[in-house]
Amino acid sequence: NLETLSMKKDFSKIHPQLQQSAKMFPNLTYSKLNVWLINLLSRFMPASKPPQDVSIENVFITGKHDKQKIRLRIYKPKSSNEAMPVLLWIHGGGYILGSPEQDDVSCIQYARELGITVVSVDYRLAPKYPFPAGLEDCYSALKWIVSHAQQLGIDDKRIAVGGGSAGAGLAASLVQYANDQNEIKIIFQLLVYPMLDDRTVLRTDIDDSNNITWNQKSNKFGWESYLGKKCGDENMPEYSVPARRKNLSGLPTTWIGVGTLDIFYDEDMAYAQRLKEAGVECEMCVVSGAFHGFDVFDPQIPVVQEFRKSQITALKNTFFGN
Repeated sequence: NLETLSMKKDFSKIHPQLQQSAKMFPNLTYSKLNVWLINLLSRFMPASKPPQDVSIENVFITGKHDKQKIRLRIYKPKSSNEAMPVLLWIHGGGYILGSPEQDDVSCIQYARELGITVVSVDYRLAPKYPFPAGLEDCYSALKWIVSHAQQLGIDDKRIAVGGGSAGAGLAASLVQYANDQNEIKIIFQLLVYPMLDDRTVLRTDIDDSNNITWNQKSNKFGWESYLGKKCGDENMPEYSVPARRKNLSGLPTTWIGVGTLDIFYDEDMAYAQRLKEAGVECEMCVVSGAFHGFDVFDPQIPVVQEFRKSQITALKNTFFGN
């Protein structure tokens, strides 16, 4: 019952290094007809084998509600004995899909190349668990990291939050929420093509022929599953849509990366501009001719390596100074 797009894809505008990856991806729109099946199949995908120099451990913590357990996937370099910085990572999947294992490659890279601990959150997914479930789980993970800093061997003065796609949207919401709670200081946010604004769904000028992995129908389904209401509603709950926050001042230094063909390109650029106007230091990494999720297909492609290197450099400068 996979709903397919009838619209023919246009590969002419895609970066030459990414065209092969684009052609490999099936024409797929996510909906309630198939999202359960995709999540089921993803559970049977083998996890990455840990490299010799990085340990991977799954731990279960108690969520906001006592009976609920949240799985954290923790990546640590084996060589370090000092208190390490930590990156709380949130996987993508349109708020409706995914698990920490899908980002094993990048989380291992962060841990190995930077000498940091990475904690990835297996948060509850919509539509079964709409907002604020995912955000609550991520904040529970953040509090657990701080309360177990000594046990984990981490430096709770050097905490960054990051994610990809909807995970980056959750990261942005988490940073806003943590800033207002004033319990935990986050020093950096790494937002990889973040899903920030439900109002993008209302636009009629977006060319879906370039949306290889995530189109407007999928975007609508993802947002409405998460919000439990129609996109564009005037009264969205606070922290549910990061781009809706009026005052962005006081948020931590930010890195945002996105491709020019990404469905989130305009909303990401607008958020970056608003951060800068609010006095927040924000670095933009824009990849010409890149579509949403372009970096997950082949880590050996030079343009993907450059994109990842930009993230590594930004984290390195934050955690260890220039």
